[in-house]
Amino acid sequence: MIILITIAAAALAAVLFLFVRRKMYDLIDRRIERFQSELIENQIRETENMYKQVRGWRHDYRNHIQNMKIQLSQRNYDGLDDYLSQLADDLNTVDTVIKTGNVMADAILNSKLSTAQGFNISLNVKANIPEKLVLSDVELCAVMGNLLDNAIEACGTLPEEKRFIRIYIGQLKGQFYLSIQNSAGKVNKRGSSYLSTKSGEHGYGLFRIDRISKKYGGYINRQNEDGIFATELMLPLPQ
Repeated sequence: MIILITIAAAALAAVLFLFVRRKMYDLIDRRIERFQSELIENQIRETENMYKQVRGWRHDYRNHIQNMKIQLSQRNYDGLDDYLSQLADDLNTVDTVIKTGNVMADAILNSKLSTAQGFNISLNVKANIPEKLVLSDVELCAVMGNLLDNAIEACGTLPEEKRFIRIYIGQLKGQFYLSIQNSAGKVNKRGSSYLSTKSGEHGYGLFRIDRISKKYGGYINRQNEDGIFATELMLPLPQ
């Protein structure tokens, strides 16, 4: 009888453990889903703002041409030169400078780079995304958005002359490869794992990236050394 009671108690404990673990995973999944939805909404807003600026510049195109013709007819070359310089500065804020081959990735990447430029962050970018990937466009944008948000935030804690982000996206050894390096100050780390320095539920971004990597049998590596934080992600390409 005692043995049966012990077995029953152990079985009940196991069932309770599995139930609690399932509930915890469900809670994490719901929070990740909410986090991803908020991330995508923010990225959509940023992209819309960028294209609104582009449409606004194109709307003013005729006025700019007319103004330059007047300056030229009056032989006001110094005024024309100043006006062209102002237009160049204005255009730099809305120009889509990166074309990766993936429309959604272009929108997210250029939006984030525009934000980085606003913080006077030095940028070095090379990006070419393969036509076919194992991960969805939403997952790709979630990964890129999280990593770039973290990089921009890390740079923002440093003096302007020390701010930089280096991005490489392409193929390496027959796999999809993404690398982001950025200058960084304080890094939050527990054991061998890096943690978000943000408050609230923003740490789910790192967890989301790890799950995407695991889902597709990929490889992710994070390192911090000499004021530089680097993230590498490798995923197999579809056969």
